[in-house]
Amino acid sequence: MASVASVYARAFADVVLEKRLDSGRVMAELDSVETLVQSNQELRRVWENPSVPAEQKRGVLDAVAGREGFSQPVRNFIAVLIDHRRIPFLEPIVRQVAKEFDERLGFAEAEISTARELSPPERRALESQVEQLTGKRVRAKYTRDVTLIGGAVVRVGSTIYDGSIRGQLMRIREQIVSNAV
Repeated sequence: MASVASVYARAFADVVLEKRLDSGRVMAELDSVETLVQSNQELRRVWENPSVPAEQKRGVLDAVAGREGFSQPVRNFIAVLIDHRRIPFLEPIVRQVAKEFDERLGFAEAEISTARELSPPERRALESQVEQLTGKRVRAKYTRDVTLIGGAVVRVGSTIYDGSIRGQLMRIREQIVSNAV
């Protein structure tokens, strides 16, 4: 399934970037399509049913695209997925498209856990530090974790930057234990 998602995501990202379309708007539209398909069982049944003719599925797609205001490239992409019976893979394909855009446009997803809620200036400063560490622009998702005591833990991909007080205490403890031996 991962290769299916990758193939379609790479091809669609190529189209969007070659035509210099707004990737943020395209992702918002794809997210809307995904939400619509997930929440509307009838729509999903029609688009996934092999006995429904492709023309009829595209007719439904055109009605939905018109009502929701989807751009022509997004409409065409969904039509390709319908024609190739890939609608069951819509969610992983949309996630992979987002990853393709991030990779190609130099963005990194950062999961940031802090002991307390950060103010907007503190968030900007922390994101700026993470950007300097990674060399990429950062899209941050914040969570609170009171067990950190203070500071922050940042995860970018598989890399973890632990600047928390809990992490510092654990490192001190490990040093003391290793020196005592």
